[in-house]
Amino acid sequence: MPRMEFIPRHEVAKATSVKVTLGSLAAGLVLACLAFAFMGVNPALALWNIFAGSFFSAYGLGETLTKAIPLILAGVGLSVAFTGRLWNIGAEGQLLAGAAAATAVALPLGAALPAFVMIPLGFLAGFAGGAALAVLAAWLKTRFKVNEVISTLMLNYICAELVQHLVYGPWKGRTQSGFPYTDNFSPAAVLPTIGTTRIHYPTLGLALAAAVLAWVLLRKCRFGFEVRAMGGNPAAASYAGMDAARTTVLAMAVSGGLAGLAGVGEVAGIHQHLTTPWAVSSGYGYAAIIVAWVAALNPLFVIPAGLFLGGVLVGGDAIQISMGLPSSAISLFNGIILLSLVAGEFFLRHRLRGPGRQAPSPA
Repeated sequence: MPRMEFIPRHEVAKATSVKVTLGSLAAGLVLACLAFAFMGVNPALALWNIFAGSFFSAYGLGETLTKAIPLILAGVGLSVAFTGRLWNIGAEGQLLAGAAAATAVALPLGAALPAFVMIPLGFLAGFAGGAALAVLAAWLKTRFKVNEVISTLMLNYICAELVQHLVYGPWKGRTQSGFPYTDNFSPAAVLPTIGTTRIHYPTLGLALAAAVLAWVLLRKCRFGFEVRAMGGNPAAASYAGMDAARTTVLAMAVSGGLAGLAGVGEVAGIHQHLTTPWAVSSGYGYAAIIVAWVAALNPLFVIPAGLFLGGVLVGGDAIQISMGLPSSAISLFNGIILLSLVAGEFFLRHRLRGPGRQAPSPA
């Protein structure tokens, strides 16, 4: 029976990609307006409060940048892995692993070491923690052919339960009686912030530098060529003598390590202690998947994509306060915007083939 199907597009022009992304965003805003109108809310006022609350006030812009930091770091890491067709769904767990690793060095050493030693040490520990979790999934893939989607997703839950155990058990703070927190970090282990905002600028600098370095790594270095070759045509890459196992491990290590850095920023820059997993990360690892795809897996484009999604999250909180909307309405708005962007990306990468039409033969 004749049927219609979606087939991948071989090439997509950059201008087309930009137009589709902007069109998807516009469509999402229109759908969100319809949803607000259905709830009896003035759509124009709601949208104004969202964007004014996230981009057009000093506090809102500060919060947008604060939420964008983990999204950019994890999004850049995922763009590296996804370029090599390594479907790392574990940024959430890797972020938590980085947070726990940074805590493991901050609690015993924070009072004994100066800040110029302690802060880099915390970042190194966080990168190592996130990378180790990602490398475990890479090893399972290369050694036992375990699908990385399954392994990284399962490791998210394992990591969350481990952090939960630590803050309720052996790491529960003596000064935080009754609360699932560790003791607060010593001042030397706490990341400095910009003025009265929560923007921890060492992590922000790392996020921007990571985006640039990842772009250089993917576009100008041999490792990046191998990652792109493995993602484009694994059989040809193997035939050319590339070590797929080595490239898989390294790409996953970079991906997980950057998510781990995001975890360091959350515990050392925001909370100043390790707490429950859902407080450390508000789903940043999962949201970063959307950021990476909206950015078309380009590390440089992850920066504006992360800023936009950070603004959406902050704007949702803003209208919840200013207009008295329930949290479910905010989740609906965020979901409509993200679904529109994902749908646009899908139609950008695929085209509909009607019944009876054959795919063009390669030249």
